[in-house]
Amino acid sequence: MRRPGWPSRFWVAVAVTIVKPISWLLVRKDWRGVERLPRTGGVILATNHLSWLDPVLLAHYLYNNGRWPTILAKSGLFSVPVLGHMVRELRAIPVYRGSADAARSLAESERRIAEGACVLFYPEGTCTRDPEFWPMEGKTGAARLALATGAPVIPVAHWGAQEILPYGGKRPSLWPRKTFRVLTGPPVDLSKYEGRPLHADVLREATADIMAAITAQLAELRGEKAPETPFKRPADN
Repeated sequence: MRRPGWPSRFWVAVAVTIVKPISWLLVRKDWRGVERLPRTGGVILATNHLSWLDPVLLAHYLYNNGRWPTILAKSGLFSVPVLGHMVRELRAIPVYRGSADAARSLAESERRIAEGACVLFYPEGTCTRDPEFWPMEGKTGAARLALATGAPVIPVAHWGAQEILPYGGKRPSLWPRKTFRVLTGPPVDLSKYEGRPLHADVLREATADIMAAITAQLAELRGEKAPETPFKRPADN
């Protein structure tokens, strides 16, 4: 029987065969807070975005701790020969940007959460443009999903993927071997928004709470003080 939110056994085996050796070879692991990761039930994992590589490394972290990551991926990937088929079979959710279909990814995420999936959500929507790699202002999708479903939002911060493959980079830096650090935090308290209409102001406030939780975990992970005000998103993002 297929576990809730998981692909078929065949595609799990394919992904594990590809991802685990790459992950073990590329990085050392510093994984913390794994006891805060819910082992069952629908959940939203909200995380920062530093590199095109971090979804792969986070997938290893989640798989090793009993959860399959349902990743939201750009819709264009689904039309790439071979890769598109794999992404679809691995149960990723396409994200449609700049179109009337943009709400489809949230609707599909809501359905997956109802099935018990673990949805990996990047509230920033893209890799951060902050010069010091702190999280930017977030988009409201994760907050809307959380308030619509009642699913817990677990903040997960990570650090190190950008040292291997920075945003926009094409040649990874593999030596010396880098450390991929992950810290999972306690659920974000969104109780003050329960029962309130999902107006823009409510969604922005809830999003700010989610981003603050991610940033707090990253500050602890880095051992540094985070900026008081998050970096503003570029106009085209």
